[in-house]
Amino acid sequence: MEFKISREFLSEIEQLISENKSQELLLLLEDIHFADIAEIMEELDDYGAAYIFNTLDSEKTAEILLELDEELREKILRNLSPKEIAEEIDELSTDDAADIIAELPQYKKEQVISELEDVEHAKDIVDLLRYDEDTAGGLMGKELVKVNENWNVLTCVKEMRSQAENVTRVHSIYVVDDEERLKGRLSLKDLLTTSTKTPISEVYIRKVDYVKVDTKDVEVARIMQKYDLEAIPVVDELGRLVGRITIDDIVDVIKEEADKDYQLAAGISQDVEADDSILQLTKARLPWLVLALLGGFISVHVLGIFEPIMAVHPELFFFTPLIAAMAGNVGVQSSAIIVQGLANNTIIGPIIERLLKELSLSLLNGLILAAILLLGSCFLLGYEIHVGYTVAIALLSVIIMASLIGTFIPIILNKYGIDPALATGPFITTSNDILGILTYFTIAKIVLGI
Repeated sequence: MEFKISREFLSEIEQLISENKSQELLLLLEDIHFADIAEIMEELDDYGAAYIFNTLDSEKTAEILLELDEELREKILRNLSPKEIAEEIDELSTDDAADIIAELPQYKKEQVISELEDVEHAKDIVDLLRYDEDTAGGLMGKELVKVNENWNVLTCVKEMRSQAENVTRVHSIYVVDDEERLKGRLSLKDLLTTSTKTPISEVYIRKVDYVKVDTKDVEVARIMQKYDLEAIPVVDELGRLVGRITIDDIVDVIKEEADKDYQLAAGISQDVEADDSILQLTKARLPWLVLALLGGFISVHVLGIFEPIMAVHPELFFFTPLIAAMAGNVGVQSSAIIVQGLANNTIIGPIIERLLKELSLSLLNGLILAAILLLGSCFLLGYEIHVGYTVAIALLSVIIMASLIGTFIPIILNKYGIDPALATGPFITTSNDILGILTYFTIAKIVLGI
């Protein structure tokens, strides 16, 4: 059951901290998960958070560090000596340890690594730090269980027992050759049901999914999601097994990517959070708001061009927000579906086929909506039939146009290496608003003969 932090519970913790009752605090937090303790620390002031961190043992605080907000983690690490940070790092797996060290200033990185007691652990961390954080190499951990294809079952079992002591959870047993090249994986069932003298080369599974060290993190996530994997091995340029990526790391990648796409769709150009400074939030939001404002100026200019039409038929003006809104909404719907398909790698075939499908869909939706608008404008609002026809034809045209733009733009952005999520935000909404108004009044001018 999920732990809920109540105001009363926080008050009790704050009271214990103010009275310097560390033992009572330890008892209170004893059975609480480290992720929940991290949330508690984020609710307290800096002194309270530091007090809890210094009270707990390093086995628990190491895990807490991973769950803390980056800003709070930075404050805590800033107040720890290199030796104290090294004690925390010693409790973590290599991938998590590398993530923590990567956040430190360069001079402190070197000091912390030099303080690590386990030399092999330090070597593995240094190796991981050379990879970009958004690649498989930056995600992977060094902890895994591997056996040589030339061993027999008995030798494998002995080696696995030794290796498993350093692995928190054994997802797979990987098979390598004498050059450490990945050859396959070993089924635990086959291992248990096979004679101890049988060579591993006769029983291991040669088909194994893997990624290379330079594979992008989003591609790793896609592969693991597609094949429903809990872990995937990572190989270097020579095909040698160098690490593995587990599902918990991929969940973080998926969440970060979803957050980034959501912010892009909302017109936020930088990775920000609600508690960031006003300056940071302004820098992230302002560029797209300026774009929307410029788009608004263009829309005003377009309306000015068609002022003579509105002088003859002023009722056309009242439908302008409706046309602009429908253009924006249809464009966002189309682009959202395409962006989702691109993210899941389900958009296949030539662009023309996708556009023709979207054309058919928008034509059907447009005819239905245009018919509703025609009936509503004439019978509910009481406008003349020729005005109703004009607005209905314009709406159908705008829906088709916006749908095609919403389909085409994300595909083109993706082709040129630009995040297609950009197409679901103010960029496509603003452009469709302008084109929608332009289309609306152009059709009105033609239909009404003005």
